[in-house]
Amino acid sequence: MAMPAELISEVSLAKEGLAILDALFTHFPAPNFQVRLWDGSLWGATEQPRFTLVLNHPAALRRMFLSATESSLGEAYVCNDFNVEGSIEAAMELADALVQPGFDLSSKLHLVALLKRLPERNHRAQPARLAGWIHSRDRDRRAIAYHYNLPTDFYRLFLDQRLVYSCAYFERPQDDLDTAQFHKLDYLCRKLRLRPGHRLLDVGCGWGALVLHAARHYGVNALGVTISAPQAAEARRLIEIAGLSARCRVEVCDYRDLDKRERYDRIVSVGMFEHVGEKMFPEYFSRAWQMLEPGGVFLNHGIAYNANYHRKGESFTNQYVFPDGELVPIHVTARAAEQAGFEIRDVESLREHYALTLRHWVKRLESCEQQAIRISNEQTYRIWRLYMAGSAHGFHTGRLNLYQVLLAKPDHGHTGLPLTREDWYDGPLVPETRKDAGQPM
Repeated sequence: MAMPAELISEVSLAKEGLAILDALFTHFPAPNFQVRLWDGSLWGATEQPRFTLVLNHPAALRRMFLSATESSLGEAYVCNDFNVEGSIEAAMELADALVQPGFDLSSKLHLVALLKRLPERNHRAQPARLAGWIHSRDRDRRAIAYHYNLPTDFYRLFLDQRLVYSCAYFERPQDDLDTAQFHKLDYLCRKLRLRPGHRLLDVGCGWGALVLHAARHYGVNALGVTISAPQAAEARRLIEIAGLSARCRVEVCDYRDLDKRERYDRIVSVGMFEHVGEKMFPEYFSRAWQMLEPGGVFLNHGIAYNANYHRKGESFTNQYVFPDGELVPIHVTARAAEQAGFEIRDVESLREHYALTLRHWVKRLESCEQQAIRISNEQTYRIWRLYMAGSAHGFHTGRLNLYQVLLAKPDHGHTGLPLTREDWYDGPLVPETRKDAGQPM
């Protein structure tokens, strides 16, 4: 009995797909992952694969691999050309190998010929498109809105109870996220050596977790600024609930519009530096220098690229997650801070801590997939799952790093800082820590 033409086509395409996978991974060692084709055919590891790459239609392979880049693979995932079952972070190792395959010319031409026999699919996701001068105030506001103006309930799905959207601090790998984020907030306060009555400025304060912690546990008078109006509104609500309105507040304000005549004993910036842009570093550090009291310190906490890493093609994260975000090697940051007048007193890498943090976020988001889709949409869920898993992989491999840089403004050579860091590590946590670490604010 003759087979219908459409079934012959499906069978033929599946065979083509298996041949392409053989060609793609011909130089790979025995794969520890599995590929499931659109017709149910399997390729690769048959027992306990670390993850399964699910190809949803015959055009998926062509779209993913004809010219594999970080962006093309990411866009194919966002558009549901393929899915990842199991560890999506583990799949990042495969993505790295596909972007830099190392084929000789003959093998490459053979693979291209095979891929071009598959059907095309031109559906595309919509990356961020921002008009205006990069890092102008107006464009920065729109860039921040693109990322941070999702409903707060979306962030609640994967962040800790305090809505801390930055690297946590793990005293032990098995710490839960709420405990690790509490310890991070306290660690920042100890690095700043906050005292009752200090005036603290938090540049890029998010939902206000740090200003709340500093006011509650260290008796400071804290101002947090953000250019996200929804974040500021939620932060004010949390401050009012905590009964701390007399000692901390949050305002919608660009750091460039802060009153340079105001003075602060301590300044901190956590997870905002990535949005500043290298050309704006002189203004960023100069303004902090002007507003800091002599003898004060500024703690700058931000992500950096490894100076030896070179990306092929555009960044998926910049296109779909953080438009206009800029990461630079740590030496670029240090030079800009010194040129503004700061003395660098301490540089600490928390790279492993951020990998752990992101793994918590990915796991929590995945566990709430349907809620995330209801709050936003399926593409947004897929973008965030991919971006956070890819970031975890970046920190794990050392491609990315997270540095806390403590900068001092000496007063005629004097900083008032102790000779050692013992008080950061040996000093007791605030009295409420042990009973409060896992409790709502």
